[in-house]
Amino acid sequence: MLLHVHPVDPQPRQIKTIVECLKDGGIIIYPTDTIYGLGCDIFQHKAIERIARIKHIDPEKANFSFVCYDLSDLSIYTKSIDTPLYRILKMYLPGPYTFILPSSKEVPKILKSKKNTVGIRVPENRIARMIVQELGHPILSTTLPGDRVEEYTDPEIIEDNFNKLVDIVVDGGIGGVMPSTVIDCTGSTPLLVRQGLGEWPEAV
Repeated sequence: MLLHVHPVDPQPRQIKTIVECLKDGGIIIYPTDTIYGLGCDIFQHKAIERIARIKHIDPEKANFSFVCYDLSDLSIYTKSIDTPLYRILKMYLPGPYTFILPSSKEVPKILKSKKNTVGIRVPENRIARMIVQELGHPILSTTLPGDRVEEYTDPEIIEDNFNKLVDIVVDGGIGGVMPSTVIDCTGSTPLLVRQGLGEWPEAV
């Protein structure tokens, strides 16, 4: 199902439809401030397994991230963050970044990586943030399978390719081709893991 949502002023009715789908264990493809993402409710075990099957990966080995509404979720899903690191996160989020942080006990067991880390995203995208706000907790997010990034900018092409695998393709307009910049914050200094859309200085 292709669902059109206004990118600047998302219709509350459409957001509610998406959230109800997530609460029922559905899977969505939705826009972010980078590329379109594949997402589900972090507490829907079967939905997480469905996403893992679509991507042919083990949930415990996958690079899933949590898409949050704002930094308030950090205190729930990550271990205590010191003030300098919090300042860095506040400086760059919302924005096209994924920060890898030590995970707390609140992260569902199926998503616990062997490293006990979690990727946190706060995208600068109204649709994504409104979905999370209405849901009341983060959504699990990952990239679409395959390497046809250019084709995955158009929601109608995405719908043609994935309509049998997901429940809703959220059409929020043409998406980007660059993924988020990934920063590992589990060591003493933040480390650039993947250069994506977000600029990252060599010394932070």
